[in-house]
Amino acid sequence: MRASSRFAVGVHTMLCIARFGATGKVTSQTVAASTGQNPVVIRRSFGQLKQGGLIHVERGTGGATFARNPADITLLDVFRATEGEDGEFFGFHENPNPQCPVGRNIHAVLDPEMQAAMRAFERRLEAVTVRDLVDRLDDLVANESNAAPTAAPDAAPSAAPAV
Repeated sequence: MRASSRFAVGVHTMLCIARFGATGKVTSQTVAASTGQNPVVIRRSFGQLKQGGLIHVERGTGGATFARNPADITLLDVFRATEGEDGEFFGFHENPNPQCPVGRNIHAVLDPEMQAAMRAFERRLEAVTVRDLVDRLDDLVANESNAAPTAAPDAAPSAAPAV
């Protein structure tokens, strides 16, 4: 599970569904406009989140909705849906030299630290739900002092989150 922007895009997608889903369809175009990503990237994220059982996606321009209550979706769920469950989070250079004392022992020295860091990372993600982030986002938007837009980039003005 190497970290990439897929997780951040997945979380961004979930927050767009929460924020804009009450007033309109949350399409790949909507999320693409918010993330600054290509709609193809967002459709891929939709597919990963759908396959992970986190969202429903209607064909065509039907948009995305939550498959589960956001209070029951952890960031670890989003991470696993977008990054996969069967890989390693930290990258490791291939083929360390077995003739070198550092190369032949690097895994024995570093793997335990990487595994401990991954466990701590997973515990943190498991402790935070999408609902927690929606609440945090709502507070930030409510406290903004300027007249920042509250509408989806290509949708009508939004009301309360659809959760």
